[in-house]
Amino acid sequence: MIDLRPVILVIGVFMAILGVSMLAPAFVDFALGNPTAPVFLGAAAVSITIGLGLWAAARGTTSEFGARQAILMTTGSWASLAALGALPFYWSGVTPSYTDAFFEAMSGITTTGATVISGLDDLPTGILFWRAILQWLGGLGIIVMAVAVLPMLQIGGMQLFKAEAFETPEKILPRATQISGSLTLIYAVLSAACALLYAAAGMEIADAVMHAMTTVATGGFSSRDFSIGAFGSAQIEIIAIIFMILGSLPFILFVQLSGGRIRPLLRDAQVRAFALTVTIFVLILWIYLALTGQQPGLTGLRRAAFNLISIMTGTGYASGDYESWGLFSTALFFIVMFIGGCAGSTACGIKIFRFQVLFQEMRQQTARLIFPNGIFVKQFNGRPISEDVSSAVMSFFFLYIASFIVLSIALSLTGLDPLTAFSGAATAISNVGPGLGPVIGPTGNFAPLSDTAKWLLSAGMILGRLELFTVLVLLLPAFWRG
Repeated sequence: MIDLRPVILVIGVFMAILGVSMLAPAFVDFALGNPTAPVFLGAAAVSITIGLGLWAAARGTTSEFGARQAILMTTGSWASLAALGALPFYWSGVTPSYTDAFFEAMSGITTTGATVISGLDDLPTGILFWRAILQWLGGLGIIVMAVAVLPMLQIGGMQLFKAEAFETPEKILPRATQISGSLTLIYAVLSAACALLYAAAGMEIADAVMHAMTTVATGGFSSRDFSIGAFGSAQIEIIAIIFMILGSLPFILFVQLSGGRIRPLLRDAQVRAFALTVTIFVLILWIYLALTGQQPGLTGLRRAAFNLISIMTGTGYASGDYESWGLFSTALFFIVMFIGGCAGSTACGIKIFRFQVLFQEMRQQTARLIFPNGIFVKQFNGRPISEDVSSAVMSFFFLYIASFIVLSIALSLTGLDPLTAFSGAATAISNVGPGLGPVIGPTGNFAPLSDTAKWLLSAGMILGRLELFTVLVLLLPAFWRG
């Protein structure tokens, strides 16, 4: 049997931290005289009490924190934080049901950005601040997990990024504790820089802080119904583009950069592939918009770059209704939402490195057909790619497609039209935010969907955010034996 005490201890700590985080929007609402301040105090009390209770119950355990505990801790943390993070939305009446509140919280903690809330411009500042905090915490959590946990669990080829200090799964927690400080500092510095630039570009301080938190987290929650488009500022869009890209790069490279090592960032194969992919797709969209006369000149380039980067990185901001640009642009957005950013970043999707491994595999197989006796070595960042990495990446691609199809069919069975079902499944698993179509497109939200559809989409969000295997392995009886 699995010793659950280490898992319970860590989840309890995370719950308590979430409860402490609720004090920030409580203070904001209290200072502004908003009636939702007591709601956050009550939710904070519940979260802290449950968290400290779990911590006290499991305190003193000396059990090794192995791979199975790490999987349970990861999935359990995201699910429990969403469950408690939903309380302010539900108790304040911002959402009519706990289902809607859980959907909003899960969308926040997984940095998806899909929302069931309308009338954002008139909501209490504390509620808007809480949405931003959820995404900021979720972005930080996924960075630490991608560096400290997933490489050891060999999830979907993530073992490519295994650090030398990780010799065994039992070293996950000590190593995570060591690196979390530097990653948090880098994350906070980028967020502060983004907020200052937003404020300098004309945003009010509250808007600047909230948008900075959701930009660096590539989450996309906005304090305005019309998202970034509400500000009508080219400067703000350019700032968002810069920090969405920064949020999509491996944060461990920023840690090295802070130590004066710039070469790893410039020479990283994944970073260069990401930059090339973004450039190609932006130019394709810009040329299309120019040829059709919809968005000519440099304005067209900025809008093409902003909206495409927003979707590809999984941020989900919008500066307008990009669906009105035509079927070609809609199809392009649908494709890029699966790609995502780099491993070890806050971005979502399949991740660039997996496409690189897939390309190397295809090139090797093609070369073997032409030169049967030749010796061809697959490489990533100058290092050979082992067969177990290739197998893991191939399995991830298959499972990603299978999960997308199953979720699409399940959503269709709830009564959704094919476009809404397909784009809803894609945006949930890829953690993008807005979907396609009149209901969940860039000018709509997910409120009209049924409760069943919202629970399915919530499951899709955590499935995609935690790299599929981390969640699905819990369904296997063999996982719980031994």
